[in-house]
Amino acid sequence: MDFFFKPKSVAVIGASRKPGKIGYAVFRNFYENYKGRLYPVNVNAEKVQGVPAFKSILDVPGSIDLAVIVTPAETVPRILIECGEKKVKGVVIISSGFSEVGNKALEERIRDIIDHYGMRVIGPNCLGVFDAYSNADTLFLPSEKLGRPRKGSISFISQSGAVGSIVLDWMSGKGYGVSKFVSYGNAVDVNETDLINYLAQDKTTKVICAYLEGVKNGKKFMNAVRRAVKKKPVIVLKGGRTEAGSKAVASHTGSMAGSDRVYDAAFKQSGAIRAGSMVEMFDYARAMMQPLPKGNKVQVITNGGGFGVLAADQVVLKGLKLAELSKKSREQVKAILPKYAGVHNPLDLVGDADDERFKNALKIVGKDKNVDMILLILLYQTAPLTPCVTDHVINFAKKSKKPLVVCSPGGPYTQLQAKKLEENDIPVFDTPATAVNALAALHSYAEALKE
Repeated sequence: MDFFFKPKSVAVIGASRKPGKIGYAVFRNFYENYKGRLYPVNVNAEKVQGVPAFKSILDVPGSIDLAVIVTPAETVPRILIECGEKKVKGVVIISSGFSEVGNKALEERIRDIIDHYGMRVIGPNCLGVFDAYSNADTLFLPSEKLGRPRKGSISFISQSGAVGSIVLDWMSGKGYGVSKFVSYGNAVDVNETDLINYLAQDKTTKVICAYLEGVKNGKKFMNAVRRAVKKKPVIVLKGGRTEAGSKAVASHTGSMAGSDRVYDAAFKQSGAIRAGSMVEMFDYARAMMQPLPKGNKVQVITNGGGFGVLAADQVVLKGLKLAELSKKSREQVKAILPKYAGVHNPLDLVGDADDERFKNALKIVGKDKNVDMILLILLYQTAPLTPCVTDHVINFAKKSKKPLVVCSPGGPYTQLQAKKLEENDIPVFDTPATAVNALAALHSYAEALKE
């Protein structure tokens, strides 16, 4: 399905000249960032945003990899037939007004057309795709209102366009990186199983995240996840867990949510990691960017004693262990600490710790074979610390073969440093508990691969 994400030619059918229209935003996104051949299709315009327009996709010269349909629902079957005649490889149908509003006959009609021509189709009733590497962007939300994340390694599929769009904006603001995003809506053709299979093979995707409301074929989905988790983690957030949520799902994408217990069992059997919230999903996903740990022993490093205590509690509660530094490491750590500080786990560098003390502590702990994972609690508010400590952490992480997560709660100054860490794929958390939870998820995935 590369033509959805790396198209060499794109036609936007329903491209508009009027700001505020969906067809305007979709065409503008491609026009500003996309490097391939771009064709606006509009029956009432000679030009769209300064680009010569065509009355029909059949009038467009050459082959078309991807067509994006942003016209009223009743026009979609005719346009889809024209796409079939044109031998378009992939179509994204942004238009709504199908099974999600009870119009199942119209959706069956487009399914028949898809089957007849052998096209691949995402949608209808969706946002479509965003690829941070190719700049393929069918989202009808303007970039000045919804940020596009930087290039990264997390791919996110979402049955809900609203959930997906807000997550993208949030990821952009936090400095998280994304490879691919897909909002697939009613899934008349391409569904969650197809996308899991594709992303499992995608070289720029290291972690797959999925927001699901229903699954078209449970057995195929489980098999796809089972294959995928052997290569990369799959993290799932399921909507419609309650009776009320299930009813909302039916009116949203026309899906059947099904029993939550059945889904829970299916996720466990297939190796998917289940998240309880959107924040938790991306907490886990960011941790999965780290090297896999060899064991479950965690070394906590902190410059705030109370935060270290909270971290130690959570390590034990999550079934992990506090590491015991070797005799050599303890002697080396003692040499860099003031006389009034002790060598324990949590390792409290105390409140007067400067950049160099953090740098040296990381270096010593990173070499200790008794340590499998590192939780660095970095309180930037203390006077001795400068932004150089951020560079020390980044340099350490680039060379280390052990997973490292950071806990740095705070305001604008702290958030600025945290974003710099995130941009270097070092996950930063606001609380010790969420940081430990992410390490526990990473450890669980590493253990599952050993089975």
